[in-house]
Amino acid sequence: MKQEEVFKLFEETGALLNGHFELRSGLHSNRFFQCALLLQYPRIAGRLCEVLVEKMKQELADLEVDTVIAPAMGGITIGHDVARALGVRFIFVEKENNELKLRRFKIREGERFVVAEDVVTRGGRVQETIDIVKENGGVVKAIGILVNRSGGKAQFDAPLVSLLDIEPVTYDPSDCPLCREGLELVHPGSK
Repeated sequence: MKQEEVFKLFEETGALLNGHFELRSGLHSNRFFQCALLLQYPRIAGRLCEVLVEKMKQELADLEVDTVIAPAMGGITIGHDVARALGVRFIFVEKENNELKLRRFKIREGERFVVAEDVVTRGGRVQETIDIVKENGGVVKAIGILVNRSGGKAQFDAPLVSLLDIEPVTYDPSDCPLCREGLELVHPGSK
């Protein structure tokens, strides 16, 4: 599946929003990928995750993993579908006091992971998840993402594979032309 086809699915499902948005990273943007609007269509979401796994296997010939882990909330559906496509276990980390924690699951020493996420701008949640895996004795073999909107800036210790790579328009809140225009600031994602 080509990037144009993935982009079109986001548009067709209403998951690509236009306006004035504050991203989880704190930056402002004129576009927002609200993956939940795409994920409400399980066949589309499942197919995209299958394509993501196919791409990961092509790009990472030695991809051998035991488990997929995802940060809650946005990554849960993605992680579940990626794990299904890989035929492995799925777990997630979740917020506790505004920090991601491993609460419900255990990681075995040497357990090999794919970290799955819906959208990355700076990669903070992915990095927190990687840190949790390492702190608990696991090894991150790859990162699978539907939309990498970091413009190549999000870097990790494991290979990153994404279906859609874009360089978004983002603004520092102190110098945002959308703010100066007086456009209403929307916080559509999870905080």
